[in-house]
Amino acid sequence: MTETSISLQDIVLHFPKQRNIFGIISDFFRKKIRRFTALSGVNLHIKQGEVVGIIGRNGSGKSTLLRVISGIYPPDEGMVHAAGDISLLAGLGTGFSPHQTGRENALLYGSILGHSEEEMLSKLDEIIEFSELGSFIDEPLRTYSAGMKARLGLAVASAIKPNILLIDEVLGVGDPNFREKSKNKILAMVKGASTVVIVSHSFGLMTDVCDRVVLLDRGKIIAEGDPQTSIKAYYDLEE
Repeated sequence: MTETSISLQDIVLHFPKQRNIFGIISDFFRKKIRRFTALSGVNLHIKQGEVVGIIGRNGSGKSTLLRVISGIYPPDEGMVHAAGDISLLAGLGTGFSPHQTGRENALLYGSILGHSEEEMLSKLDEIIEFSELGSFIDEPLRTYSAGMKARLGLAVASAIKPNILLIDEVLGVGDPNFREKSKNKILAMVKGASTVVIVSHSFGLMTDVCDRVVLLDRGKIIAEGDPQTSIKAYYDLEE
């Protein structure tokens, strides 16, 4: 029986509403907290080795959901369970230092996830080869293009082989050859029993790599199933 890798039960998450300084002072004296609900009643169970896509319109809660799974945002209500170590690829070079080289960032990122410097050094050749950075691996990250940062991030994450890999909008970056290479790397990781959750607007990618796709709207799951069914539900929202 396949084990559950990620379990979300009745997740609710609130954020304070952004207001100007006068509104904040007024709310303070009136003891009133203005907030909006980012996630509401989210239930999601993902099995070990599954690739699950998360889609939805801007502001629907996709990236927030990944951060709840990773532990960055503790929910206000509900329970989160994630089995094993988690690697979150969010944005372009998130978690990396712009002043350090690609090589130094690879070692740093590995250490944050609990891997020794010796272990990461043994993986550097693999990271450099997959990222296709060549001599740029020894240049500061601030000199990298968006595509180069994305390649480094995925190269490090795939070399570490976490139990759970969360990917937020980075696979659409780069040339078509690297996107195909990224897709194949994800499929290889899944064969090694990694669980992958992907947020992306690239529905072609979702169809190619995902076992199922979840559609979020206004913080709630409104559809879940095979990629084609959930993507159709997304377009029905737009009509």
